[in-house]
Amino acid sequence: MNLKQTSFALLLAFSGLTGSTLHAQEHTIEIHAHRFSFSPAEITLKRGETVKLSLVSEDVTHSLVVPELHINQEIKKGKPSEITVTPTTDGDFHGQCGHFCGSGHGGMTFVIHVKD
Repeated sequence: MNLKQTSFALLLAFSGLTGSTLHAQEHTIEIHAHRFSFSPAEITLKRGETVKLSLVSEDVTHSLVVPELHINQEIKKGKPSEITVTPTTDGDFHGQCGHFCGSGHGGMTFVIHVKD
């Protein structure tokens, strides 16, 4: 193997290692939707920190809508959804299920607390 091939191989190896390292540091929060609640129903995020929300429906189609954080994600049973959010403002942001899911739909709420 010549110097050019060796350098290329090292670059590829380093790229793979860097990708694995970044993936391992990714912060994910799993949220389950089921008639008629989210679990957990409240989460706390750090302002400026990027977080992936992994959304899972346990029964029917739901959605998570938090307008102030630009979240509007459908959640179908058997098809987990993901959305990435980076809050830039402190506060309590209220959300709800945006897809009618039955008689208790109106009480299906969610809160994201954002702190420094």
